[in-house]
Amino acid sequence: QVQLVESGGGLVQTGGSLRLSCAASGRTFSNYYMGWFRQAPGKEREFVAAITRSGGSTNYADSVKGRFFISRDNAKNTVYLQMDSLKPEDTAVYYCAADLSSGSYYLRGRYDYWGQGTQVTVSS
Repeated sequence: QVQLVESGGGLVQTGGSLRLSCAASGRTFSNYYMGWFRQAPGKEREFVAAITRSGGSTNYADSVKGRFFISRDNAKNTVYLQMDSLKPEDTAVYYCAADLSSGSYYLRGRYDYWGQGTQVTVSS
């Protein structure tokens, strides 16, 4: 199995930027498809972004497209989420997730491994 630890969350003003990191340990990181999800208070956990094993293909939720960018460095066993032009509605706990299988990247149920989450708060 793989262990995931997120970092980089914090408090930022509207229009600001943050970069989240998710460090993986355990099994071979490059074998895993990676995703970012978020959960706001009182809401379900929702898909944000996903990236294939090589990093050659990415997908985004419509709400973050053009503002958020997912990337990975397999040599460092880390996946990133660059978040620009942040809005108050981006406030949530952000989780990274990993899975060995491809397909249905937007479904949280397909990911077997999850980090503990990192809080992102965007003030208006």
